[in-house]
Amino acid sequence: MSAELGRTGLQGKLSQWLRGRRPKEAAGDGGREALLLAAAAAGLPLAPAAHPAGYRCSCDRVGCPTPARHPVSFAWQTQSTTDRAQIERWARHQPQANFITATGMVHDVMDVPVEAGLEALERLLGAGIEVGPVAESDDGRLLFFTLTRGTPEDEDEWWPCELDCHPETMDEHPGLRWHCRGSYVLVPPAQLPGDQSVHWVRGLEHPLPDPLSLLEILTDACARYVGEEPDHASAAWPLRRH
Repeated sequence: MSAELGRTGLQGKLSQWLRGRRPKEAAGDGGREALLLAAAAAGLPLAPAAHPAGYRCSCDRVGCPTPARHPVSFAWQTQSTTDRAQIERWARHQPQANFITATGMVHDVMDVPVEAGLEALERLLGAGIEVGPVAESDDGRLLFFTLTRGTPEDEDEWWPCELDCHPETMDEHPGLRWHCRGSYVLVPPAQLPGDQSVHWVRGLEHPLPDPLSLLEILTDACARYVGEEPDHASAAWPLRRH
């Protein structure tokens, strides 16, 4: 019980610390557009996504399994862009739309439960390890943005996201989900049903780190979160060649 209380206390303290360090997000459409353009300028390819319609999704799919969390177009991988003019047009013509960023092109995202993520973040910073941008989703996830390892020169070596973290099967993976080639995440600022949001807690001024520099500590924290012994060779991603 004391260990559980200690962890809860740690999470509370870190949550307060993160809120204090959260980059200021200007109110209104101007702030939204500025943050989206900053993401594109940092090299994150963007595409429009659905948005909340009350407690439902803006798409016309009955019982949408990922409300306000998915791209609008099935062609989101080819549509994703860092072009400033295009993003401005999307943002102004679709003022309620969320945006996704396609992973595996420039960046990957390590997506972990917020409790495990806060513990790992404290350990990473305490060890002097460079941590890049980090976003928090109010539905209980922390997103660590890193350089990609999804598109190496040898195409036989790429790591398909479907192995462990496809967005449509997110509930099957309570621990670490590595978003790489073939996946996406919401990019802040984004709105979720139930008045929740996705927001930066460490901004894009932080350079993207190599994902392997974060992997061991994130895997340790997630293994404890799901009540398993860590296995660094397989806990985060069952590596397979195609």
